Amino acid sequence: MATPKTITVPAAAAGTITLGAGLTVNRMGFGAMRLTGSGIWGPPRDRDEAVRVLQRSVELGVNFIDTADSYGPHVSEEIIAEALHPYPGLVIATKGGLERPGPDRWVENGRPEYLRRQLEGSLRRLKLDRIDLWQLHRIDPKVPADEQFGAMRDFQREGLVRHLGLSEVSASDIDRAREVVPIVSVQNRYNVGDRQWEGEVDYCEREQMAFIPWFPLSAGTLGEGGALHRVARRHGATVYQVALAWLLARSPAMLVIPGTSSVRHLEENIAAAELKLSKHDLAELDRVGD
Repeated sequence: MATPKTITVPAAAAGTITLGAGLTVNRMGFGAMRLTGSGIWGPPRDRDEAVRVLQRSVELGVNFIDTADSYGPHVSEEIIAEALHPYPGLVIATKGGLERPGPDRWVENGRPEYLRRQLEGSLRRLKLDRIDLWQLHRIDPKVPADEQFGAMRDFQREGLVRHLGLSEVSASDIDRAREVVPIVSVQNRYNVGDRQWEGEVDYCEREQMAFIPWFPLSAGTLGEGGALHRVARRHGATVYQVALAWLLARSPAMLVIPGTSSVRHLEENIAAAELKLSKHDLAELDRVGD
Protein backbone atom coordinates (compact mmCIF):
# COMPACT_ATOMS: atom_id res chain seq x y z
CA MET A 1 0.00 0.00 0.00
CA ALA A 2 1.20 3.52 -0.76
CA THR A 3 2.40 5.76 2.03
CA PRO A 4 -0.52 7.90 3.29
CA LYS A 5 -0.50 11.52 2.16
CA THR A 6 0.90 14.03 4.63
CA ILE A 7 -1.82 16.06 6.28
CA THR A 8 -1.36 19.76 5.55
CA VAL A 9 -5.02 20.77 5.44
CA PRO A 10 -7.61 19.77 8.08
CA ALA A 11 -11.04 18.28 7.49
CA ALA A 12 -12.27 21.71 6.49
CA ALA A 13 -10.55 21.19 3.12
CA ALA A 14 -13.55 19.06 2.14
CA GLY A 15 -15.83 22.10 2.31
CA THR A 16 -19.01 22.47 4.33
CA ILE A 17 -22.65 21.45 4.23
CA THR A 18 -25.63 22.90 6.10
CA LEU A 19 -28.11 20.62 7.87
CA GLY A 20 -31.53 22.24 7.93
CA ALA A 21 -31.34 25.87 8.95
CA GLY A 22 -28.11 27.19 10.38
CA LEU A 23 -26.24 23.99 11.30
CA THR A 24 -23.11 24.02 9.11
CA VAL A 25 -20.45 21.31 9.42
CA ASN A 26 -17.39 20.18 7.51
CA ARG A 27 -18.14 17.51 4.91
CA MET A 28 -15.38 15.29 6.31
CA GLY A 29 -16.88 13.89 9.51
CA PHE A 30 -16.28 10.84 11.68
CA GLY A 31 -18.37 7.71 12.18
CA ALA A 32 -18.04 6.24 15.68
CA MET A 33 -19.37 2.72 15.09
CA ARG A 34 -15.90 1.14 15.26
CA LEU A 35 -15.21 2.50 18.74
CA THR A 36 -16.68 -0.71 20.15
CA GLY A 37 -15.80 -4.38 20.45
CA SER A 38 -15.97 -7.13 17.83
CA GLY A 39 -19.36 -7.38 16.16
CA ILE A 40 -20.06 -3.77 17.26
CA TRP A 41 -20.65 -5.29 20.69
CA GLY A 42 -19.21 -4.35 24.06
CA PRO A 43 -16.22 -2.11 24.80
CA PRO A 44 -13.29 -1.60 22.43
CA ARG A 45 -10.06 -3.47 22.96
CA ASP A 46 -8.27 -0.18 23.69
CA ARG A 47 -10.59 2.42 25.19
CA ASP A 48 -7.80 4.96 25.63
CA GLU A 49 -7.04 4.78 21.90
CA ALA A 50 -10.75 5.25 21.14
CA VAL A 51 -10.71 8.45 23.20
CA ARG A 52 -7.56 9.60 21.42
CA VAL A 53 -9.17 8.93 18.02
CA LEU A 54 -12.11 11.19 18.85
CA GLN A 55 -9.95 13.96 20.27
CA ARG A 56 -7.53 13.79 17.34
CA SER A 57 -10.43 13.96 14.86
CA VAL A 58 -11.46 17.29 16.36
CA GLU A 59 -7.87 18.54 16.21
CA LEU A 60 -7.92 17.75 12.49
CA GLY A 61 -11.04 19.82 11.88
CA VAL A 62 -13.83 17.24 12.18
CA ASN A 63 -16.91 18.86 13.71
CA PHE A 64 -19.55 16.22 12.86
CA ILE A 65 -19.54 12.96 14.82
CA ASP A 66 -22.05 10.23 13.90
CA THR A 67 -23.02 7.44 16.29
CA ALA A 68 -26.03 5.38 17.42
CA ASP A 69 -27.42 4.06 20.68
CA SER A 70 -27.06 0.55 19.22
CA TYR A 71 -23.28 0.78 18.78
CA GLY A 72 -22.09 -1.33 21.69
CA PRO A 73 -24.95 -0.92 22.51
CA HIS A 74 -24.46 2.41 24.31
CA VAL A 75 -20.65 2.11 24.34
CA SER A 76 -19.94 4.52 21.47
CA GLU A 77 -22.10 7.27 22.95
CA GLU A 78 -20.45 6.86 26.36
CA ILE A 79 -16.94 7.14 24.89
CA ILE A 80 -17.92 10.21 22.86
CA ALA A 81 -19.12 11.93 26.04
CA GLU A 82 -15.95 10.94 27.89
CA ALA A 83 -13.71 12.25 25.12
CA LEU A 84 -15.50 15.34 23.85
CA HIS A 85 -18.19 16.69 26.22
CA PRO A 86 -19.27 19.54 26.34
CA TYR A 87 -18.72 19.47 22.54
CA PRO A 88 -17.57 23.04 21.77
CA GLY A 89 -18.30 23.73 18.12
CA LEU A 90 -19.29 20.10 17.46
CA VAL A 91 -22.42 18.44 16.11
CA ILE A 92 -23.12 15.02 17.63
CA ALA A 93 -25.58 12.97 15.58
CA THR A 94 -27.04 9.73 16.85
CA LYS A 95 -29.61 7.15 15.77
CA GLY A 96 -32.31 4.95 17.27
CA GLY A 97 -34.61 2.20 16.10
CA LEU A 98 -32.57 -1.01 16.40
CA GLU A 99 -32.36 -3.63 19.14
CA ARG A 100 -29.13 -5.58 19.73
CA PRO A 101 -29.70 -9.22 20.76
CA GLY A 102 -25.99 -10.00 20.34
CA PRO A 103 -22.79 -9.35 18.33
CA ASP A 104 -23.47 -8.54 14.66
CA ARG A 105 -27.21 -8.88 15.26
CA TRP A 106 -29.60 -6.01 14.54
CA VAL A 107 -33.42 -6.07 14.87
CA GLU A 108 -35.71 -3.18 13.92
CA ASN A 109 -37.95 -1.78 16.64
CA GLY A 110 -39.86 1.33 15.63
CA ARG A 111 -42.51 1.32 18.33
CA PRO A 112 -42.88 4.95 19.44
CA GLU A 113 -42.41 4.11 23.12
CA TYR A 114 -39.20 2.24 22.33
CA LEU A 115 -37.85 5.07 20.18
CA ARG A 116 -38.54 7.49 23.04
CA ARG A 117 -36.67 5.31 25.54
CA GLN A 118 -33.72 5.13 23.16
CA LEU A 119 -33.70 8.88 22.63
CA GLU A 120 -33.86 9.54 26.37
CA GLY A 121 -30.97 7.12 26.89
CA SER A 122 -28.91 8.83 24.20
CA LEU A 123 -29.53 12.23 25.78
CA ARG A 124 -28.41 10.89 29.15
CA ARG A 125 -25.28 9.12 27.86
CA LEU A 126 -24.22 12.04 25.66
CA LYS A 127 -24.96 14.51 28.50
CA LEU A 128 -27.14 16.66 26.27
CA ASP A 129 -30.48 18.42 26.66
CA ARG A 130 -31.05 18.32 22.91
CA ILE A 131 -29.51 16.26 20.10
CA ASP A 132 -28.66 18.27 16.98
CA LEU A 133 -29.42 15.40 14.56
CA TRP A 134 -31.39 12.30 15.54
CA GLN A 135 -31.87 9.69 12.81
CA LEU A 136 -34.26 6.75 12.56
CA HIS A 137 -31.82 3.87 12.11
CA ARG A 138 -34.32 1.80 10.14
CA ILE A 139 -38.02 2.04 9.32
CA ASP A 140 -39.52 -0.94 11.14
CA PRO A 141 -41.79 -2.86 8.73
CA LYS A 142 -43.73 -4.26 11.72
CA VAL A 143 -44.90 -0.79 12.81
CA PRO A 144 -46.92 1.67 10.69
CA ALA A 145 -44.39 4.10 9.23
CA ASP A 146 -46.51 7.13 10.10
CA GLU A 147 -46.36 6.15 13.77
CA GLN A 148 -42.57 6.18 13.62
CA PHE A 149 -42.49 9.51 11.77
CA GLY A 150 -45.06 10.88 14.24
CA ALA A 151 -42.79 9.97 17.14
CA MET A 152 -39.94 11.84 15.43
CA ARG A 153 -42.20 14.87 15.00
CA ASP A 154 -43.06 14.73 18.71
CA PHE A 155 -39.37 14.61 19.68
CA GLN A 156 -38.71 17.72 17.63
CA ARG A 157 -41.74 19.61 18.92
CA GLU A 158 -40.71 18.82 22.49
CA GLY A 159 -37.25 20.28 21.87
CA LEU A 160 -35.44 16.97 22.43
CA VAL A 161 -33.94 17.04 18.93
CA ARG A 162 -33.08 19.88 16.57
CA HIS A 163 -33.05 18.09 13.23
CA LEU A 164 -34.15 14.65 11.98
CA GLY A 165 -32.84 12.14 9.48
CA LEU A 166 -33.49 8.67 8.06
CA SER A 167 -31.27 5.68 7.29
CA GLU A 168 -31.42 3.05 4.54
CA VAL A 169 -34.44 4.54 2.82
CA SER A 170 -35.68 5.05 -0.73
CA ALA A 171 -36.80 8.33 -2.26
CA SER A 172 -40.41 7.28 -1.77
CA ASP A 173 -39.72 6.59 1.91
CA ILE A 174 -38.23 10.06 2.27
CA ASP A 175 -41.22 11.64 0.52
CA ARG A 176 -43.60 9.85 2.87
CA ALA A 177 -41.66 10.91 5.96
CA ARG A 178 -41.52 14.54 4.78
CA GLU A 179 -45.32 14.62 4.74
CA VAL A 180 -45.12 14.25 8.53
CA VAL A 181 -41.83 15.83 9.61
CA PRO A 182 -38.91 17.78 8.05
CA ILE A 183 -35.98 15.55 7.07
CA VAL A 184 -32.48 17.04 6.68
CA SER A 185 -30.31 13.94 6.12
CA VAL A 186 -30.33 10.44 4.63
CA GLN A 187 -27.81 7.81 5.70
CA ASN A 188 -27.63 4.91 3.23
CA ARG A 189 -24.94 2.40 2.30
CA TYR A 190 -23.00 3.86 -0.60
CA ASN A 191 -19.43 3.77 -1.88
CA VAL A 192 -17.40 3.68 -5.07
CA GLY A 193 -18.28 0.02 -5.66
CA ASP A 194 -21.88 0.02 -4.35
CA ARG A 195 -24.20 2.49 -6.08
CA GLN A 196 -27.58 1.02 -5.12
CA TRP A 197 -28.76 4.38 -3.79
CA GLU A 198 -27.50 6.51 -6.67
CA GLY A 199 -30.91 8.07 -7.19
CA GLU A 200 -31.15 8.97 -3.52
CA VAL A 201 -27.84 10.84 -3.71
CA ASP A 202 -29.28 12.93 -6.53
CA TYR A 203 -32.52 13.37 -4.57
CA CYS A 204 -30.63 14.76 -1.59
CA GLU A 205 -28.60 17.13 -3.75
CA ARG A 206 -31.74 18.39 -5.46
CA GLU A 207 -33.62 18.83 -2.17
CA GLN A 208 -30.62 20.35 -0.34
CA MET A 209 -30.38 17.51 2.15
CA ALA A 210 -27.22 15.79 3.37
CA PHE A 211 -26.44 12.30 2.09
CA ILE A 212 -24.33 10.42 4.66
CA PRO A 213 -22.83 7.26 3.13
CA TRP A 214 -22.20 4.39 5.53
CA PHE A 215 -19.60 1.75 4.69
CA PRO A 216 -17.76 4.39 2.62
CA LEU A 217 -14.48 2.44 2.61
CA SER A 218 -15.36 -0.62 0.59
CA ALA A 219 -12.02 -0.12 -1.12
CA GLY A 220 -10.47 -3.01 0.78
CA THR A 221 -12.85 -5.44 -0.91
CA LEU A 222 -11.82 -4.40 -4.41
CA GLY A 223 -9.07 -6.35 -6.11
CA GLU A 224 -5.54 -5.23 -6.84
CA GLY A 225 -4.94 -3.56 -10.15
CA GLY A 226 -8.35 -1.94 -10.49
CA ALA A 227 -9.23 1.70 -11.03
CA LEU A 228 -8.88 2.62 -7.35
CA HIS A 229 -5.32 1.29 -7.29
CA ARG A 230 -4.39 3.02 -10.55
CA VAL A 231 -5.70 6.37 -9.35
CA ALA A 232 -4.05 5.89 -5.95
CA ARG A 233 -0.68 5.29 -7.58
CA ARG A 234 -1.01 8.43 -9.71
CA HIS A 235 -1.60 10.53 -6.61
CA GLY A 236 0.75 8.76 -4.22
CA ALA A 237 -2.30 8.09 -2.04
CA THR A 238 -4.00 5.02 -0.61
CA VAL A 239 -7.07 3.38 -2.13
CA TYR A 240 -9.00 4.41 0.98
CA GLN A 241 -8.13 8.06 0.46
CA VAL A 242 -9.17 7.82 -3.19
CA ALA A 243 -12.48 6.18 -2.23
CA LEU A 244 -13.23 9.04 0.19
CA ALA A 245 -12.13 11.71 -2.27
CA TRP A 246 -14.44 10.18 -4.89
CA LEU A 247 -17.39 10.42 -2.50
CA LEU A 248 -16.66 14.07 -1.75
CA ALA A 249 -16.43 14.79 -5.49
CA ARG A 250 -19.58 12.79 -6.29
CA SER A 251 -21.98 15.39 -4.87
CA PRO A 252 -21.96 18.54 -2.74
CA ALA A 253 -24.67 16.81 -0.69
CA MET A 254 -22.15 14.21 0.52
CA LEU A 255 -21.24 14.24 4.23
CA VAL A 256 -18.58 11.55 4.63
CA ILE A 257 -18.10 9.71 7.94
CA PRO A 258 -15.23 7.20 7.71
CA GLY A 259 -14.71 5.37 10.98
CA THR A 260 -11.74 3.71 12.63
CA SER A 261 -10.39 2.77 16.05
CA SER A 262 -6.83 3.83 15.14
CA VAL A 263 -5.33 7.33 15.22
CA ARG A 264 -3.04 6.40 12.33
CA HIS A 265 -5.94 5.33 10.13
CA LEU A 266 -7.92 8.39 11.21
CA GLU A 267 -5.15 10.69 10.02
CA GLU A 268 -4.97 8.80 6.73
CA ASN A 269 -8.72 9.16 6.23
CA ILE A 270 -8.84 12.88 7.04
CA ALA A 271 -6.00 13.51 4.60
CA ALA A 272 -8.42 12.53 1.81
CA ALA A 273 -10.09 15.92 2.30
CA GLU A 274 -7.17 17.57 0.47
CA LEU A 275 -6.99 15.02 -2.36
CA LYS A 276 -8.33 16.55 -5.57
CA LEU A 277 -9.24 14.08 -8.29
CA SER A 278 -9.05 15.03 -11.96
CA LYS A 279 -11.86 14.59 -14.46
CA HIS A 280 -9.93 11.62 -15.84
CA ASP A 281 -9.68 10.08 -12.35
CA LEU A 282 -13.40 10.56 -11.75
CA ALA A 283 -14.37 9.07 -15.10
CA GLU A 284 -12.22 6.02 -14.40
CA LEU A 285 -13.67 5.57 -10.90
CA ASP A 286 -17.24 6.08 -12.09
CA ARG A 287 -16.90 2.93 -14.17
CA VAL A 288 -16.15 0.88 -11.02
CA GLY A 289 -19.80 0.90 -10.04
CA ASP A 290 -21.19 0.14 -13.51
